[in-house]
Parts: sequence; structure tokens; C-alpha cells
Amino acid sequence: MPRDLIRLVNMDFYAYHGATLEEATLGQRFQVDVALEMDLEEAGRSDDLARTVDYREVHRTVAQIVQGERCSLLEALAWRIATCLLERFPRVEAVQVRVRKPSVSLGGLVGYAEVEMTRRREE
Repeated sequence: MPRDLIRLVNMDFYAYHGATLEEATLGQRFQVDVALEMDLEEAGRSDDLARTVDYREVHRTVAQIVQGERCSLLEALAWRIATCLLERFPRVEAVQVRVRKPSVSLGGLVGYAEVEMTRRREE
């Protein structure tokens, strides 16, 4: 089966995730990328939205998770996103999620902190 991908890149949210009190009270920006692996042959041939995933629904799902229940770890947030996308979109065979904090304070200069997680339906 072909490895076709749909990507949504740099989805930007303001939320209150993090391990410190400051992160929990002040909040910060988070950026999320998702890559959805699925067979896009039928959608390509038919030009029919019903044969793929609606990008708006993917974005809405990610937004609900990121702006929902607080996580201490980026790893937990990425896992929630990956798990929910696989549950909600049965056509998706695998999902890759990247969650970034573009402003991270680690005591030195760092461009951003990022977690990447890939999950397959059979996992």
C-alpha cells in the first residue's frame, strides 16, 4: 500500500501546559505538526472529500486537545493528540505528531523544545 501523507504544519495555540507553576498560570504558545498516513488513491481519483479526512476536523480535534486538559509534559500532550487522531479518523493508518514550545527557558539559548511521536493503528 502506498505511503501517502497529509500534513498540517505549524498549528499555533496558546495553552497552559508545562511542569512549572509559571507555565501553568501564565501559559505560552505551542506549535503542533501532524502527518497522517493513509491511502489517498480514492480521494485523488474521485476528488471527493468523503474519501479522505477533512483538514478542518483534524485541526479542530488538535485544538480541543491542546486547549483542553493540562499536561505537565510535551510527551503526554503528543500522546493524547496521536491517540485521539487514530481513534477519530478510521482511514488514518499512522500519525506523526510534533509538539513544540517556541519559547523555552532552559538556562541557555535554545530555539525551541520539541517532542515527536509516531503511532500506528496496530500499536
